[in-house]
Amino acid sequence: MQHRTVAELMTRDVVTAQPDLPFKDIVRLLADNDVTAVPVVDDLGRPVGLVSEADLLRKSADQADPSGRVPVPDLEAWERAKAEGSRAEELMSAPAVCARPDWSVVEAARLMEAQNVKRLPVVDETDRLLGIVSRGDLLRVFLRRDDAIRDEITADVLRRTMRLAPSEVTAEVHDGRVDLMGSVEFRSLIPVIERLCRSVDGVVSVDQHLTYRTDDARPSPS
Repeated sequence: MQHRTVAELMTRDVVTAQPDLPFKDIVRLLADNDVTAVPVVDDLGRPVGLVSEADLLRKSADQADPSGRVPVPDLEAWERAKAEGSRAEELMSAPAVCARPDWSVVEAARLMEAQNVKRLPVVDETDRLLGIVSRGDLLRVFLRRDDAIRDEITADVLRRTMRLAPSEVTAEVHDGRVDLMGSVEFRSLIPVIERLCRSVDGVVSVDQHLTYRTDDARPSPS
């Protein structure tokens, strides 16, 4: 199976900011390029952080409401330091959480989830910026055509990996949902087939209707 890599999905033409870029220039940079965040890079092109709209909005959140109706939020020390910042290096979220170009969609998605971030700068072996990948980029794998998913499952999972004959198991795909039908020799093969099908890029769910001829999960009589 050929999993799509971060390199295939990332945006290569990345808008970046220098650490000393002033607050208003960052706002202008985001607006002019219609983006919500930019990597902050050093002189060697290595990401040192990421500055986003959320980082910039802390400054607004720290301002008192002239009417006095809305209380000033009780910010933590690190949040107040950001709210008082005036340059990218003071406002950014750091260190930068980065991905490698050869990572799979699963690896990148897991890191995003673990770090609670919406995008990952992509760097090479010297940590120089190559691109940026977002949640939306990763979701593009689910735009694969049903026939492409079906062909991959049939050729790579059922035939090449599991060595199943066309008469044993077939797959149908509708809107990314896979239906497996047929019969296998051993009961233990069913969860393996299901797991491999779920790993195919673009698969939303797997519903199997497989029967078995031998229950090898049952202990042999002594």
